[in-house]
Amino acid sequence: MSFAEFALIDRIRARSKGRDDIVLGIGDDAALLQPLAGHWLAVTADTLNSGVHFPPETMPADIGWKTLAVNLSDLAAMGATPAWGTLALSLPEASEEWIDAFADGFFALADAHEWRLIGGDTTRGALSLSVTAFGQVPHGQALRRDGAQVGDDIWVSGTLGDAAAALHLWQRGALNIATAAVPGDDEMLRQRLLRPTPRVALGLRLRAFAHAAVDISDGLLADLGHITTRSGVGAVVDADALPLSPGLRARFGRDAARACALRGGDDYELCFTAAANQRDALHAVAASLRLPLTRIGRIVQGHAVQCEGEAGPGGYQHFA
Repeated sequence: MSFAEFALIDRIRARSKGRDDIVLGIGDDAALLQPLAGHWLAVTADTLNSGVHFPPETMPADIGWKTLAVNLSDLAAMGATPAWGTLALSLPEASEEWIDAFADGFFALADAHEWRLIGGDTTRGALSLSVTAFGQVPHGQALRRDGAQVGDDIWVSGTLGDAAAALHLWQRGALNIATAAVPGDDEMLRQRLLRPTPRVALGLRLRAFAHAAVDISDGLLADLGHITTRSGVGAVVDADALPLSPGLRARFGRDAARACALRGGDDYELCFTAAANQRDALHAVAASLRLPLTRIGRIVQGHAVQCEGEAGPGGYQHFA
């Protein structure tokens, strides 16, 4: 390990915080943790590569935020409380300025969710970032993909398609990812792509109501398909019910906005199923969290995901 690498690790370690459940953190060959009694560990890992998961010119603070956000979103979909994790960085060069800016975004989100960095690795190479995140969930209360039941309502949080719309604008040269736009629709879309909000608080509340859940990373149709496949059921989605932001509608029009919502990725909202008799309770959850929850369809017998009012294939696939 070079002196430059040691220096980068020291800068990251200086931003991490200890806690009583961390017996041994950054600085040894492995961390030692003390999980809560009566809880399962939820473990997830995601890798973000420059040019694949974010435009190459993305600012390091935004990369830092998103690197952790996509993992916390997975924990939210499991109904798990974020706890700890590791970070592996591949960097083209040892830049203290880049690391400091990256850490600003990364630890802003980590601290907001009391998530602690406990270790990781740094190496030279193309820009790539990997987090392994751990959460905790009481025995028997984890949300899963395999519990959807015929007759369930299908719900989603927030609005859909905003991040995909921002990506389309960038690909057309109509949006500068590295610079804030004039306040308005384009800036809202840009923020939704660069700084998604993991729905951790919602995931914890859904342990009492949801039969199945998934986070929307590859597009609604594709990710809802994970639920139907694992649960052995079908789904019908009403395109007219999709929650579309006013900014998305204004910028793209109804049909293109729907396409972004159905097949675009990077929303990191939650899609979940729940019994029809839970509608009032879920509206109360939405009000208490100040987060829109929208009923968009129903679980039916069968195996496919159907969309009333739209046609076409599902969401993003890395090796398609």
